[in-house]
Amino acid sequence: MLMAITAVALGLAVLVWSADRFVDGAAATSRHLGLSPLLIGMVVIGLGTSAPELMVSALSAWQGNPGLALGNAYGSNIANIGLIVGFVALLSPLIMHSQVLRQELPLLMLVTLASLWCLQDGAVSRWDAVLLLAMLAAFLTYSIIRGRQQGSDTLADNTTADLDIQAMTLKRAITWTLVGLVLLIVSSRLLVWGAVDIASAFGVSDLVIGLTVVAIGTSLPELASSISAVRKNEHDLVLGNVVGSNLFNTLAVVGLAGVIDPIDVDGAVLVRDWPVMAGLTLALTVFGIGWKGQGRINRLEAALLLGTFIAYTAWLVMSVIGTR
Repeated sequence: MLMAITAVALGLAVLVWSADRFVDGAAATSRHLGLSPLLIGMVVIGLGTSAPELMVSALSAWQGNPGLALGNAYGSNIANIGLIVGFVALLSPLIMHSQVLRQELPLLMLVTLASLWCLQDGAVSRWDAVLLLAMLAAFLTYSIIRGRQQGSDTLADNTTADLDIQAMTLKRAITWTLVGLVLLIVSSRLLVWGAVDIASAFGVSDLVIGLTVVAIGTSLPELASSISAVRKNEHDLVLGNVVGSNLFNTLAVVGLAGVIDPIDVDGAVLVRDWPVMAGLTLALTVFGIGWKGQGRINRLEAALLLGTFIAYTAWLVMSVIGTR
């Protein structure tokens, strides 16, 4: 048990550090390759911040623990909105300027609703997973086209400012990308082994472990980058990280895991986890777009998001205690 706990702690620490290096390296490499700042902010950083979930879920499915993969994806979405946006907006209310994000929030809500269709028969089959990956391909195609056509946008401005601060040569950017990727794979393997071992020892489902310890741990890179962005008054970058990460979690993470090994969906996902994820996504969409004019997440709305996350996590813990 001590080895498993150590593996989880060490795996999470290395995962957070390597994810940060991977995102910085991938973003800088993309800039050297001529990608627009808007496309880097929309796609590269969103995919990069979902890299921990992608690695953990793929390894979980490969090792025959697809429940951990699904819990990691949905739990990370819940943590991204409830914990990260809620906590950061409590520190400093977030104002959305980006027109691109105003368009992507309804898309995230639509993708969340589409995921319910894949769950309703009690399994994410390979065909369901292929559908999710096809939706991901359509989103990426749309993003690339829009990234080339879109004019000035505050998300692009925020991304440019961030890249200027962390400027790298092409050689250094590629090195950090590769180092980050290798360490992501190693730390993910360590984390999955420890998480599955702990779940077995305590008689807890790998779904619940994925929804709690693993989900919060793999969301730490988004939390760190969001706190850094809000300190620089880059509010759109905070929301862009969360929206992009949640899109990739729902489509890429679950899709890849389902292709590797079809996922049997626990009934609790439909009555507990998905509704909380959908409710938080709807709240973020309404707050972010705004009732009239500019979207803004004030401290009261932030407290609602964070309170929902805390209540949900307590619900999970109590459900575990109640079964023992």
